[in-house]
Amino acid sequence: MRASLAVVSLLAAASVARVACVAPDVGAARAEPVAGRVASMSLGQKGRVRAPELEGGRGWLNTERPLQLSALRGKVVLLDFWTYGCINCVHIIPDLQRLEAKYARELVVIGVHSAKFSNERETENIRRIVLRYGVEHPVVNDADFRIWESYAVRAWPTQVLIDAEGYVVGRVSGEGHYEVLDETIGKLAADARAKGKLDERPLKLALESAKTADLPLAFPGKVLADERAGRLFIADSNHNRVVVTTLEGKLIETIGTGGRGAADGRFDRATFNRPQGLALDGDALYIADTSNHLIRRADLKTRTVVTIAGTGRQALGPQENFGPALRTSLASPWDVLVSGRALYVAMAGPHQIWKLDLDRQEVSVFAGSGREARLDGARGEAAFAQPSGLATDGRTLFVADSESNIIRAVRLREGAASAGSKDADDGEEVVTLAGGDLFEFGDREGRGDEVRLQHPLGVVFHEGAVLIADTYNHKLKRLDPATRAVETLAGTGRAGQRDGADGSFYEPGGLSVARGRVYVADTNNHAVRVVDLRTRQVSTLRIEGLSAPEGAGVASAVNGAGDAAEFAPNAEERALAPQRVAAGSDAELILEVALPEGFHLNPAAPHRVRVTVERGAAHVATAGEGGASAGGVAGAREYARSSRALRLPVRVPLRTLAAGEAELRAQLTLFYCREDNTGTCRVKTLVWRAPVRVVADDAAAPREVRARASVE
Repeated sequence: MRASLAVVSLLAAASVARVACVAPDVGAARAEPVAGRVASMSLGQKGRVRAPELEGGRGWLNTERPLQLSALRGKVVLLDFWTYGCINCVHIIPDLQRLEAKYARELVVIGVHSAKFSNERETENIRRIVLRYGVEHPVVNDADFRIWESYAVRAWPTQVLIDAEGYVVGRVSGEGHYEVLDETIGKLAADARAKGKLDERPLKLALESAKTADLPLAFPGKVLADERAGRLFIADSNHNRVVVTTLEGKLIETIGTGGRGAADGRFDRATFNRPQGLALDGDALYIADTSNHLIRRADLKTRTVVTIAGTGRQALGPQENFGPALRTSLASPWDVLVSGRALYVAMAGPHQIWKLDLDRQEVSVFAGSGREARLDGARGEAAFAQPSGLATDGRTLFVADSESNIIRAVRLREGAASAGSKDADDGEEVVTLAGGDLFEFGDREGRGDEVRLQHPLGVVFHEGAVLIADTYNHKLKRLDPATRAVETLAGTGRAGQRDGADGSFYEPGGLSVARGRVYVADTNNHAVRVVDLRTRQVSTLRIEGLSAPEGAGVASAVNGAGDAAEFAPNAEERALAPQRVAAGSDAELILEVALPEGFHLNPAAPHRVRVTVERGAAHVATAGEGGASAGGVAGAREYARSSRALRLPVRVPLRTLAAGEAELRAQLTLFYCREDNTGTCRVKTLVWRAPVRVVADDAAAPREVRARASVE
């Protein structure tokens, strides 16, 4: 039997049903044929099928140029079809990272992002999620489903494996297939190596993480306002910590070191992994430690953290029974809420609402069968789709059911009617208050089923209304549970970070209310925003004294290259007019850059400058102050420096040796951020080519070469 056919059988053995996000029949909806379409991708097929090229993408990330499968011959290739709002796709990312680390020279993983939601079709939005989840393999934006169709994919996530000769050998859908993929990739690599067809040269990647400097907050997911004590708790998700401030933004303390982990202990030693939801009960702060699949409790008096639920291993599939909290596996707990002596958990992974009995320390399923759907009715029969936000009025649990694009109401107490008079008489325990369905989303006000939301992640109850973080619409909305009417509260519907009466947001994920103001975790703006409920004015909370955790920094520039000199994200090159400079003198190359209004250089980022003498080394040389500088050698062809203390303009010392023609090449990489330290930092590489004429017969000739530019 051929090795490739043996591989197919291995994948076929793993094709049992696993948790997956449902997808529409995209192929059936398209009338025109797609070039290179594969009619059947059955795992049992006997013929070898050449993998279709990756054509039709709108943009690529983590690579300087589009990749072609024909150029990857000799590599085992794993295509990961995903969409970033799908929790099951997010669960796949750690498996892919493990495979990439184990087969660093043999395997190339390519993410094919085929978006479910219209918001997810924008390359910049995908870039944010690539940064948020630490994705370091190439990703193509397959917004038009061209690649999806050519591989006849039908569910998110789906992985397609291609051998070193460019043939499809099989696929799996859903999550939980690490072992079979690991074994199969190992066999494919060994087979190609034995045939002399394996290319083990590392693939050079230009990572998106190299293009963004760190900020005091990184993708904050949820917020919790404590009106009584005047405190604000912020889930600083990508810094793996909880930040505590006053309601005015003065830093009180941080919970967690910022390092990724699951260590209990003192606040300055505890670790988390992308925490999200927060709930307060006296001095106990409950934390949904989402990527650790744990529930943690922070004691605000003793300043210690303990784990109270979860094993640290992700539960696969829906759960039906209950058991001891510390012996029951969880799956991406996204939000938590305290009511009485119970902690309710929005368990996004299995599409259920769970309940943790705080006295008995036992967990059970409170609502949801585990089926991914919009289905009302009895709690055990109802179906959710990635519940991600919880709120309550004391009688009813309100749920942001994100993948179904709806807001649900779940009866909390026996004998209490669910919110919304229509279904109170029916005795239904779970009802839909407003919104569409799995593939019925948009941005429309109205009542009940006529309302359209897009992946709402957060809710809060305030003065008889449910306020909604309508995440992918970049808005806040207000729902009246009695009438089911929904209206816009704030936001323009377009991603942005503008304060004022027409304020804008960028994928807000969490809400909390105190003293007449809504505090918003404005996730993709790396900020907390504040909306005055009376005036509806939007402002940005400035947090005094907060900085990124030590070591967060800027990621390595080039994966697999290891050459800092090649670090040139967002490069733009320009040629200067020839300049005269006096011979026999100490001179300077002065790099002047105008930053946008309201921006400053990020003092935590390693700005880089590199100047080389491209020709005419007998006439001009780089020089250090006093003979040599950090990274610069006196009389050398090159000056290179990386510094967090860089100031503008940048001055590079030169020596003009003798009359003649020369050319300098200057490369400057800058990280610059908004003055208020809330917006995303930008990075820009400017490259100048400067022809220089060294003159010996003009005492008045300049002793400097100037290069100017402005950045957006």
